[in-house]
Amino acid sequence: MTHLASLLRKIPGFSPKMQAKAPAEQAPVPSAQAATSQSDSTLSSLMRQPAGKPAEPAQPTQDYSERDAALAIPLRSKAKRKQPKAPTTPPARLDNNLSIPCPDPTLEDRTRDQHQNTALRLVRQEDWDKLSAMISTADRELALTPGGMSVAELMAFGARADVVLAVEHALLDRSPDPDAPMYIGIEALEFVLDEHPSDYVIACIVAQAHMDMAWAWRGIGWDVEIAPRNREAFEAHFARAREIIKTFDGRHQTSALLPNTACALLRGDSRKTHSVADRYEALIDLNPKNTGPLRALGTNMLPRWYGTYEGLELEARRTAARTADIWGAGGYTWVMFNAISVDDEACARLDLPFFVEGLRDIVERRPEPYTVNLLAAYCANTIGQAFSGNDAADHIRAQIADCADWLVREHLTELHPMIWAHAAQGFANNLRVASPHRFAAAGQDDALRIIAGLFRREISEGKQITFTDQGPVATAV
Repeated sequence: MTHLASLLRKIPGFSPKMQAKAPAEQAPVPSAQAATSQSDSTLSSLMRQPAGKPAEPAQPTQDYSERDAALAIPLRSKAKRKQPKAPTTPPARLDNNLSIPCPDPTLEDRTRDQHQNTALRLVRQEDWDKLSAMISTADRELALTPGGMSVAELMAFGARADVVLAVEHALLDRSPDPDAPMYIGIEALEFVLDEHPSDYVIACIVAQAHMDMAWAWRGIGWDVEIAPRNREAFEAHFARAREIIKTFDGRHQTSALLPNTACALLRGDSRKTHSVADRYEALIDLNPKNTGPLRALGTNMLPRWYGTYEGLELEARRTAARTADIWGAGGYTWVMFNAISVDDEACARLDLPFFVEGLRDIVERRPEPYTVNLLAAYCANTIGQAFSGNDAADHIRAQIADCADWLVREHLTELHPMIWAHAAQGFANNLRVASPHRFAAAGQDDALRIIAGLFRREISEGKQITFTDQGPVATAV
C-alpha cells in the first residue's frame, strides 16, 4: 500500500489516511444504472477506454475533446440555425409516415448490462475469485457481445464502476472538497490487489480504475487549461497504473485484456510511431473481431498523437490485409473510422472507394441491428454533419454521408436512438449525459428526421414507410 500512499502525497491538498484493512463496502454511486446505460460510444463510461487516451497538445485554433473504445473523439456542436416563425398551419412532419421498431433496451444494451451488472454484484459481494475466473474465461475465449464489444472489458468496467463513478461525481465541479471520501474505493481495490498480486485480471481492473480516475481529474480540456493540482493527480494515477501493469510484461501472452490495458497507458509515454503501431498490431491480431482496437489504432496514428498521415494509411492497409478473412476491406474502414471524423487532412487523403467497399463488407459480415445503426448514424450524422470548409475533406464527407441511404434502405430493421444521439456528438467517449432519457429522445428525433429525408420521394407520394425484419417497405396509405 506504500504505492498508493506515495501517489496520494503527490496530489496537493489531499492527505487521506491509509486504512488498516479494506473497507467492507466501496464508495456509493449516484445511480447503479449509470454504469450500464451507455451506447457504443458505446458505452461512454467504459469506452473511456481500453484504447490509449493521449493528451492533446495545446492549439488555440481548434477545440478537441479526448478519448475513443478508446480515445480522443471531439464533441460536435451543431451550428445554431435561425428558427423561422411557426406558420399558422404547421406542415405535416415527414417522419409521421415512418413506422420503425425502437426496442428499449436493445439486445446489445441488455447483453452489456448483464455482463457489467454481474461483475458489479460480485464485487459488492467481495467474491473476487469468482469474478476473476469469469473475466479470465471471457478473455481466453475472446467473447464478444452481438455488437462486437469485449465481454472481458465490460466486466472489468463493471468491477470498477462503483469506485470510478463515485470519483466522477465528486469531481463534477472540478474542485472537490479536500475531505471528500474519494479514495476509499481505490484503497479497497489496492488491498484486493495486495491479496492477489499474481492475478492479471485484478491488476487490469485496478490499473484501469486508476486511469479512469486520472481522466476524471484531468477532464477534457486542453493541457494549458488544466489546473496544476488536477494535472498532478492525473500523472500520479497514470504512474501507478503503469507500475501495476509493468509487473505483467511478457506474461499471459494469449490475453487480450492485458495488452488492451497496456495500450490505454500510451498517454504520456515517449513512443515512436512504429512501437505504437506494433503494440496495436499485436492486440488486433489477438482478437480481430473486436473493433475497438482497430478504431483506436487509427486515432493514435494521427500526427497529433504518435503517427503521420502516411503511417495512418499504411497501418490501415496492413490491418485490412491481416484481417481480410474477418472483415474483407472492412479493416481499412474500421481503422479510418474515428480518424477521419476528427481530422480534415486524414479525411481528404482517404481512399474513398476502399472505405466504402469496407462499409459494405462490414455490414455483410455483421448485419445485426447494432452495427447497422452504428454505420448509418456515423455516415449520416457524425460525418454528414461535420462539414468544415476544407473542400477536399468536405467532398469526401458528402460521399460518405450518401452511404447512409443504402445502409438504411438495404439493412436497417430497427432504430437504436442512443447510438444516433452519440453520433451527433461525434461518439465522444467521455460525454456526460445528464438525462439519458432526453439524450436518447434527441437521438431518436435526429434519426427519424434523417431517415424521413431519405424517403422524401416516397413520403411525398403519400406512402407509409414501414420497417420490417427484411428492411423498409413502402405502402400506399
